[in-house]
Amino acid sequence: MTRRELGQAAAAAGLCSDVVAAAPQVHRAEVRSESEVRELDPVEWTLNRYRSAQLQLTFQATTRAQAEQWQGQLRAKLTELLGGFPERTPLKPQILDKRDLRVYTREKIWFESRPGTGVILYLLLPAGSHSPHPAVICVPGHGRGVDDIVGIDENGNDRTGKPGYQHDFAIQAVEHGLAAVAIEPMAFGYRRDPITIAKGPNATACQPAAGSALLMGQTMIGWRVWDVMRALDWIETRPELDSQRVGCMGISGGGTCTQFSSALDSRIKAAFVSGYLNTFRDSIMSVSHCIDNYVPGILNWAENHDVAGLIAPRPFFSEGGTRDPIFPVAATRESFMRVKKVYDVFGASDLAQQEIFDGVHEFHGVKGLPFLAKALG
Repeated sequence: MTRRELGQAAAAAGLCSDVVAAAPQVHRAEVRSESEVRELDPVEWTLNRYRSAQLQLTFQATTRAQAEQWQGQLRAKLTELLGGFPERTPLKPQILDKRDLRVYTREKIWFESRPGTGVILYLLLPAGSHSPHPAVICVPGHGRGVDDIVGIDENGNDRTGKPGYQHDFAIQAVEHGLAAVAIEPMAFGYRRDPITIAKGPNATACQPAAGSALLMGQTMIGWRVWDVMRALDWIETRPELDSQRVGCMGISGGGTCTQFSSALDSRIKAAFVSGYLNTFRDSIMSVSHCIDNYVPGILNWAENHDVAGLIAPRPFFSEGGTRDPIFPVAATRESFMRVKKVYDVFGASDLAQQEIFDGVHEFHGVKGLPFLAKALG
């Protein structure tokens, strides 16, 4: 029975007059105009507000000198928006395990990123090649964490296939002749609280950790970028790795970390962003995403493609699936064209490339991995 029918029944039965009086008001609400109904949609309201976003530091340069000045200004502002970075402290690295897997060796390592919090990483070194090796920092997206990109299954055993949406891309990097430094992002895999761990291997601890960061004027993106920066510091301590030839790559949330890290640390010589480059408008403003994607106030200054533009003129590769439901392909193409304009001004158009593949939200790598290997070779 509808509320209107309930009111009519109440009138027939002689019930209280306020119920009867309410029935016509409910009927009027049922015939609200389309424009009135749209006013109840908070997503549409925020997208309307996006049209007036200030974007005070969006890219407008026409010369290389102007572009370099713009990069300096936006890097400083972006660092501020992420919450800033702490002073460097000793890494105190420890090797936890080492295995020979024939085509590569795999070390499991811990280091202290900042006092009170550590990072787990795997170092995959190609067998039969000469050191120092070019290296790539590999950052996983949401899921089981770093184990899911280095060929370790849920029981801790080595697997032979490359399942899941990430397809063990750290191993793929080794197959392309690169050393892989696969790091565990904060709130994934090994770096979770007991309550989240009890929920299963795929549960992430982004909330409440990322929300807590916001309460302190910081961001989860900033915390994860700092871990990448400390991984770069650690690479400099390993003679098997060439610290002058280091790239960064990641899918989804790992793509977020790759893009922001590469934008802010020039020691990263090439970047491969999978399943992330887009517009804030069409992705995290329009589709429900993890809280770790959000940077307070960023639309006062820049869009997603402006962050990627800070990587120029270093080699940059973007890929996206035609059927990616959370980073829509049209905006992936649009954002890349905006990045390309930055590279054009630097006279480095060939150093920014993109592949749109037939697929969903997943790592592809068909053109991106050869691009990265060539850039670091």
